[in-house]
Amino acid sequence: MNPSFIPRHIEHGIWASFWRGGTSKGVFIHEHTLPFTWNNHTEYKDRLGTLLAEILGSPDPYGRQLNGLGGGISSLSKAVVYRPAPDHDTEADVEYTFVQIGIADGKLDISGNCGNLTSVVGPLALNQGLVRTLPQIGPQPRQTEQVAVRLRNLNTSKIIRAVITAKPSDHTPTTWVFEPRGTYAIDGVSGTASKVLLQFTNPGGAKTGKTLPTGNVVDSVKTSSDAINASLVDVTNPGIFIDGRDVGWVTSATPAELNSNTGLMARLNQIRRRGTEMMGLDPNDAAVPKIVLVYPPASDDVDITCQALSMETAHKAVPGTLALNLAASCKIPGTIPYQLARQRRKEESTVVIGHPSGKADVGATIKNSVVESVELGRTARCLMEGFVPYEPASLEH
Repeated sequence: MNPSFIPRHIEHGIWASFWRGGTSKGVFIHEHTLPFTWNNHTEYKDRLGTLLAEILGSPDPYGRQLNGLGGGISSLSKAVVYRPAPDHDTEADVEYTFVQIGIADGKLDISGNCGNLTSVVGPLALNQGLVRTLPQIGPQPRQTEQVAVRLRNLNTSKIIRAVITAKPSDHTPTTWVFEPRGTYAIDGVSGTASKVLLQFTNPGGAKTGKTLPTGNVVDSVKTSSDAINASLVDVTNPGIFIDGRDVGWVTSATPAELNSNTGLMARLNQIRRRGTEMMGLDPNDAAVPKIVLVYPPASDDVDITCQALSMETAHKAVPGTLALNLAASCKIPGTIPYQLARQRRKEESTVVIGHPSGKADVGATIKNSVVESVELGRTARCLMEGFVPYEPASLEH
């Protein structure tokens, strides 16, 4: 369908794609199709937040987002706005901004990146002809190629390389498109698909400018009632890592059980807010940093175990950028993850992270105390493309 053609029963609509990326889902919108103009970044954020909150179904006091495309949990209340990289940019094919929308309050948060939805940007860019350099399509009828798409994340000003599988289009055989089918599986998602390999180079200091924002591998984080040791680490996204045993929580507990423990959740939020301030960030930005409870490996097939929190809710798996951060932290001597991780993995490139839905294999390369790169395998699937209705009056200020 031509994106310029809006069905007559939709009075006002915007062309969007709806994808699963990793263990998240989100709405993807080309910046050039946004139905508003702006004079400055503040105006852009205000109008974008209003539009995306409406599309996802927030604010919603019932917490279900039934009036939109969101799913009532943080991993399903997400969006990405993307655009071609400028012609003078020799490092990237496409630029994108990740947006987290508060479920209850509809608040826009663009303070950090999302590793799961990053896995969609490469396939989407390929499908829409935004990749500048591609191999020639050969004569084989079902030839596939591994293609690298260069992404610039505008939340963190970092470059990510997405290696994806491409195939000739069934409709236009001289054009490459994303091949979603494959044999790769990730825990937390049913079935198999083609692998999307995300490679983050020089990922340290994504928001703060330093891998260790305070200069310490362990800090004492003081709250109104006590103090707790934490490692404050910024790799791909900032994270606050604490030993879960220090707050009396066990690895066998479920995310639902943690969510129902309101006293502990309030304490963890206090720790997160204070740790955020210590990192030089705004504690009112709920999306980053996230707090993670870490433990020694709970089984022989993992190297460390974690329970992550996102938007003040226990995560059912692990956010992609947090998995990358945790893998790097396991290799930084002295950090709490380093102290708890299986010894043999500290010298190897891959860290196997246990989480509530299974495990994730994450690569991390550190030389001379510098995080050179981290990488994570994800999968992605387009769920729909079409017009999303919106109310233009809501964008008028």
